[in-house]
Parts: sequence; C-alpha cells; structure tokens
Amino acid sequence: MTEKINNRITCCYLYSITRYGYPPPADGTLKYLEEMAALGFKSVELEGIRDKHLLEMFDLRFDNKAKLKELDLNIPYFCAVLPGMASSDKNIRDKNLELFEKGCEVAHLLGAKGILDNAPIPPYQFPDNIPVVRHYDEDVLMAASIPKDLSWNRYWDELINTFNTACQIAAGKDLTFQMHPALGVLLANTDSFLYFFDAVGCNNLRFNLDTANQYAMKENLVLALLKLKDHLDYIHISDNGGNRVEHLVPEKGNINWNSFFEALDRINFKGYFGLDIGGDESEIGDLDSAYLNAADWLQQRL
Repeated sequence: MTEKINNRITCCYLYSITRYGYPPPADGTLKYLEEMAALGFKSVELEGIRDKHLLEMFDLRFDNKAKLKELDLNIPYFCAVLPGMASSDKNIRDKNLELFEKGCEVAHLLGAKGILDNAPIPPYQFPDNIPVVRHYDEDVLMAASIPKDLSWNRYWDELINTFNTACQIAAGKDLTFQMHPALGVLLANTDSFLYFFDAVGCNNLRFNLDTANQYAMKENLVLALLKLKDHLDYIHISDNGGNRVEHLVPEKGNINWNSFFEALDRINFKGYFGLDIGGDESEIGDLDSAYLNAADWLQQRL
C-alpha cells in the first residue's frame, strides 16, 4: 500500500459503522478519525444519523474540526441521515428540515463540498419496534402500510416543496445536496432521480451513485453514468454479487469494472470516490486490509 492515498479517494463512514455499530457513538468520532488517518486516507466521511446522533455531532463540530486540522484530513461530504424529511406529516418534515439545517452548518464548518442523505423513503408506516437500520430488507418493505388518508398528489407536492427548501438551505452554505440510492427509496434508480431533479428545480441537487446498491437493483451502471453526466460528482465504490444488498471489496463481486471506468472516462468524471465497504450485510474479513486493498486498486485506475 502506498503511504499516501489519493485525496479523491474517501474512506466512507461505513468503515466506522462496521467496527462500532449503527450509529457508531458520536463521542468516539475523534478516535474514528485517527483510525482512518492511520490507514493513510486524507479524505474521509462523517455522518449525523437521525436526530439524537446528528445533534451530538452538531455539539461536537468544533472538536471534530480541530481534529481534522490536526490530522490534515479533508471531509468532502458530510452525511445527515434524516428519513423524516419525506414524512407525510408536516410537523415531522418541518422538524427534520431544522435538523437538516444543523447538518448543513456542520458540513460547512468542516469544509465539505456537499451534504448527503438517503433519497426520500415513501411514507410507509412500520411497526413501532422497527430499529434504526441502514437498509430495510425486502420483507420489511413489503409488510409496510400506507397511511389511509394519503393523497399521493398532495404528498408529492409537499415532498417537492420540502426538498426545494432543503436545496436552498444547502445552497446558502455553498453545499450540494447529494441523494443516495437504496432499496425501497423513491429515487432508487437514475431515471427516478432525473424526474425528481426536474420537479425540485435546484441545480445543487445531485446523485450519489452507489455501485453496489445500483447493481443489486439491476441498473446498468454504464448507462447510469451516461445519464448522470451533469448530475454526478461523488460515487460510492463497492462490489456486489447481484442477488442482494452487500458492499464488497472491488472484484469480489460481479460488477464489470472495466466497462465502468471506461464510462467514467467518457463522461470525464473528476469528482470523489468513497470506498463504502462493509456493514453487517457483507462478508469482509479483515476490514483494514479490505479498505487498503480497495484504495490501492482504485488508485491504480485514477
């Protein structure tokens, strides 16, 4: 492994999540940054996950900024995971917009280019005992119910207005707003994002392509890149076998990476790559080796 990893290669927060759980305790962030820096990364992700964790990260923002400076680390993107932004309840949406604004303050203070969230999840109603998770599995999604009084047209208009407001909040801090695709969300593929982008009408709304998630959902990655040429500046990199959600070391799954990187050249991609490997859904083994090997592999292709 080279001593210095290219600054365009980011160690995603999934590294810390895999080691310490979801969400990893906010008060351990200084340790997480030291661990990622010790691997040789110069560029890393941090997250604020739902209200409690995000508010803790907000309170710790100056300590984290100082540690980033001490370790000479760069944070290109800060993630604020706020599923309530897509609630059918206006009070919940408004509360989450306030939290999103705090997330933007953290992102701006830490020098990020953008703030990232999972794409909006439909207004499903889950049993109260559903835990805070990174990914809902198919059985849970299929068992979810829809509010009986939901009017789709009204909900859609309210959703668009909420995300237009969020984009304006982000723009006020010179941030892009990155949409992360996943199973079950409204923007699970490229075409749905482009439709949403046109409806929201804000140029700082971007798509955070996730190679593993997109491949698991049977999207052609080359075609996705061509469609997203003007909407893409951050890509999460991991491999996938094609049958379920998992985030593997590149070349441990079935993604055709040669075609993928040829397409990146075609669209002249100059953005960041986040190594997004691990999670309890993935069989990784030695996590440090997985990230170091993936960084070496990616660095050779840049």
